[in-house]
Amino acid sequence: MFEITRYEFDRRVKGAVVLAVLLAVMSFGIVALFPSIETSGADLEAYWESLPPAMKAAFGASGGAFSLTTMEGFLAVELYQFFWLLLLGIYTAYIAGGLIAGDVERGRLDVLLATPVSRSKVIVEKFLSLVPTLVVLNVIVGAVVYVSVVAIGESVSLSDLVVAHLLSIPYLLACGAIGLLLSVLFDHADVAQRGGLGAIFALFLLDSVASSADMGWLGAISPTHYYDPTAILVSSEYDWTGAVVLLAGIVALVLVSRVIFQRKDIS
Repeated sequence: MFEITRYEFDRRVKGAVVLAVLLAVMSFGIVALFPSIETSGADLEAYWESLPPAMKAAFGASGGAFSLTTMEGFLAVELYQFFWLLLLGIYTAYIAGGLIAGDVERGRLDVLLATPVSRSKVIVEKFLSLVPTLVVLNVIVGAVVYVSVVAIGESVSLSDLVVAHLLSIPYLLACGAIGLLLSVLFDHADVAQRGGLGAIFALFLLDSVASSADMGWLGAISPTHYYDPTAILVSSEYDWTGAVVLLAGIVALVLVSRVIFQRKDIS
């Protein structure tokens, strides 16, 4: 059981660990910058206030004001709103874009489907292979962030940090589900992967612009609408309802992908 999931994860585990280490090193570097940022608080706050509303919304400030000279606000803007929300979301959609299309393009899927395995099992287990990858990333980077904060003599709520990483998993899986859908729609991996990259970036921008223009309903189609690391870290606001919406969206996208894949001509 879950042989395909294990196989797919084994293929990517080294890459996942390398990415986690790189993100951990980057996170340590960002945290290490905080003391110098804290001392230049007045100038930094003035610069922040001069930014247009859409740009502030992109960094998670649509829900209210917060200070960049606090550890929570600094982490939210410098690490989680950009690297975790946008870049890691793009990475997950990009990886998922190759789950089916990559095997179709290389002729490996014909061999797999020639064995006594259903198409439903193939697509579900390939998608589930994203879960351990995301868990590895969250555990390693989350631990390094907390240790780095303590190492420079600062503090951050451990529970808030844990929840920020925990709730990022359904968000990132939603990005992966978008990539999966594109992976069954296109036979070329690069098309599906670039499409996933563009889709997540476009949805991120849509939610940011909609939030700044008081049109939050428009951004409701974006996964970023349901995961706000800034609210978690700065205000200890946990959007469990948003996580449920994301999980429902994931199920819907995987089911649609399954239907398309079952009807798809692989030859």
